[in-house]
Amino acid sequence: MGKLIYSAIASLDGYVEDKRGNFEWAAPDDEVHAFVNELERPIGTYLYGRRMYETMVYWETVDTSGDQPAVGRDFAEIWRAAEKIVYSRTLETPSSARTRIERDFDHAAIRELKQSSLSDLTIGGAELAGQAIAAGLVDEYDLILCPIVVGGGKRALPDDVRVELELVDERRFRSGVVHLRYRIHD
Repeated sequence: MGKLIYSAIASLDGYVEDKRGNFEWAAPDDEVHAFVNELERPIGTYLYGRRMYETMVYWETVDTSGDQPAVGRDFAEIWRAAEKIVYSRTLETPSSARTRIERDFDHAAIRELKQSSLSDLTIGGAELAGQAIAAGLVDEYDLILCPIVVGGGKRALPDDVRVELELVDERRFRSGVVHLRYRIHD
């Protein structure tokens, strides 16, 4: 059985993008990117909303032969190898291999996918993840906090949801970035 993991890079005040929709401050340095690669390597399926998918599909076509740093080439290979499910009512066709589009985020289908999966799954995009968190579908949280306060924007975690968590791992990076891994408290 696979776990559903919500993975997000956020500001210290809990936003994945600022009020203008910018998130360039979240770009990881090589040390953090290498760590993210290790978190993502065992993932079998990515669940995305349309906007997150449109951001991540960059990794489908990025050149992995030359100018890209080694951590970027590695991530592109990891991303391309995983299955992707995009939840969108407007996207007509996927722009990447190993990708299917679903029109509705069906909680029962996600439970079945977790049950039948031999590897873990991640959910990306704060809005889609918020739905999964509210439905009690998320098993673990990988939060990468950047040393910046942006003062508003799109929240990494949903409002009006209470979930008891247990800290199971933490790591601090030279850049001041911190990784926190939580799981549902038993």
